[in-house]
Amino acid sequence: MAPVLALVRRFPLVVLTLVIGAAALALVATGLEPVARWGASLYALAIAAVEAVRMVRGLLARRLGLDVLAVTAIVSTVAVGEYAASLIIVLMLTGGEALEVAAAGRAQRELRALLERVPQQAHRIDGEGGGIVDIAADQVRVGDRLLVRPAELVPVDSALVSAAASIDESSLTGESMPVDKQAGDAVLSGSLNGAAAVEVVAMAVAADSQYQRIVELVREATASTAPLVRLADRYAVPFTAVSLAIAGVAWMLSGDPVRFAEVLVVATPCPLLIAAPVAFMGGMSSAAKRGIVMKSAASLEVLARARTVAFDKTGTLTAGHPAVVGVHPEPGVSADELLRLVGSAERYSSHVLAAALRDAAAGAGLLLADSDDAREEATFGVAATIDGRSVVVGKPAFVEQRATGVRRSAIERGRAVVYAGVDGVFAGTIELRDGVRPEAARTLAALRRAGLERTIMLTGDVEATARPIAEGLGIAEVHAECLPEDKVALVRWAQPRPVIMVGDGVNDAPVLAVADVGVAMGATGSTAASESADVVIMVDDLTRVAWAVVIGQRTVRIALQSIGLGIAVSIALMLVAAAGLLPAVAGALLQELVDLLAILGALRAVRAGRAPMPGLDGVEARGAGARPMRASEVLRP
Repeated sequence: MAPVLALVRRFPLVVLTLVIGAAALALVATGLEPVARWGASLYALAIAAVEAVRMVRGLLARRLGLDVLAVTAIVSTVAVGEYAASLIIVLMLTGGEALEVAAAGRAQRELRALLERVPQQAHRIDGEGGGIVDIAADQVRVGDRLLVRPAELVPVDSALVSAAASIDESSLTGESMPVDKQAGDAVLSGSLNGAAAVEVVAMAVAADSQYQRIVELVREATASTAPLVRLADRYAVPFTAVSLAIAGVAWMLSGDPVRFAEVLVVATPCPLLIAAPVAFMGGMSSAAKRGIVMKSAASLEVLARARTVAFDKTGTLTAGHPAVVGVHPEPGVSADELLRLVGSAERYSSHVLAAALRDAAAGAGLLLADSDDAREEATFGVAATIDGRSVVVGKPAFVEQRATGVRRSAIERGRAVVYAGVDGVFAGTIELRDGVRPEAARTLAALRRAGLERTIMLTGDVEATARPIAEGLGIAEVHAECLPEDKVALVRWAQPRPVIMVGDGVNDAPVLAVADVGVAMGATGSTAASESADVVIMVDDLTRVAWAVVIGQRTVRIALQSIGLGIAVSIALMLVAAAGLLPAVAGALLQELVDLLAILGALRAVRAGRAPMPGLDGVEARGAGARPMRASEVLRP
């Protein structure tokens, strides 16, 4: 009884239409056909009146929709006495929403699965007695030691304490094979533990953990008010005109108004209205399965048409984990002192090089000091007072403004150089090197095969650092030493459009927002970048950018094919009806089959991310180039 009541509450017009249809059949069977005819006709006309109001509102807004055909079909079938066909048309209209909901449920299965798998509980190990206390996942605090039992979800981002573990990360990465972890490796929330219980230490609270970030993005996507890209709308005028023309010619040639109604019965537009939204929901779900969260369905259509792609360098095309390869102090300053002062100042910077400088100083056993007046100028550098000494670290131009005697060194190709001044005097340089992502070249090749005509590198690094990396990846266009506003201007005016921007840092947030489609590398990138982007890659794998474009292209192609199939079959049935070979009731029933055919075609988009992609499939079988992240990478500075 409960399911029936739920159906009535959710789709009352569908249930009412079925009840009236059953009542009409009963009346006909008892010899009361006139009562059945009048009752069904009045109900059909009432529904047509409701649709007509919507139609008029659309026309006043200069929007001609496909509801014109539906209203005309209902009125014409009632006028010629085909009330059974009228009821079937009404059922198609009222049941269209139900069909869309059912199809959308299938299309959004992966998105719903993500929401349903939110970790709810954690087993905290009592530090004193070693006992186990069950707590809610949102009560876990950084540093808590947790027990993860076999086949349980990891509640928060953690570091593995046990010697080894086998972790299923398919809900995060789409990779079906378990990943072997060793002590110290990062174990992300939402991943599934293997056959053995393991001990981990919490590295983030639930709200800041990877899986919760995915869930919030998915909730945003599913609740988005962005249009579901009803591609059928662009075909409304020509389809309506052709349908009315065929119906009018059939009536004129036959002299029978019934022929007009019979043609319009098979011209009802339900498959065109439903196919595109279902396909786009399926595409979003397929992308989520690969760790790609689309914030709105509209992003898929723009990705499908994209012709230019721009990349940030550090952390996007490169691994984002530069290492210090040389410390060059000036006379009177020791290498350790230079590294200590620079590392201390960089504690107050969000730049990607800052973490490498801090790690290098800490790794050398140097004690970093605090500062009460540190201030950062984004992309330029940091100035701070360390142990009573004025320290400035950053680009040469930035240091030159605050220190004398700065000597610009020749930069080896592919390396970055950080300049430092102490107490107003040049103190030396530190060299760093960041390796190119192993999957970067494959990703760019896949994007070119997908039709991207122009590839740009945008970076705040100097030309000498950026150019060798670009040349190695086959990128001819490089814009170096860019400020955030420079990147915004370059992307805003880039041609041909649409333009995709891929980045990961805080400084990328403005340019991600201004691009036609902003793609954030959200696995290790900043929250600001993820919030500004239209698409968030939730795994540390650049190939997912290419997959996002291909899924968009496949989804749009499937949507158009489904719409085209609906149009083609409808026109074929209209021609048959125009010849007098398709009674109105039979035509209405066939049109229901067309609805189902179009929806089933649209649901193919659920598999848009599963079909092979040349050049990346071998990588996908091994995890698409994604590497295990260390605990230090999960704790972003």
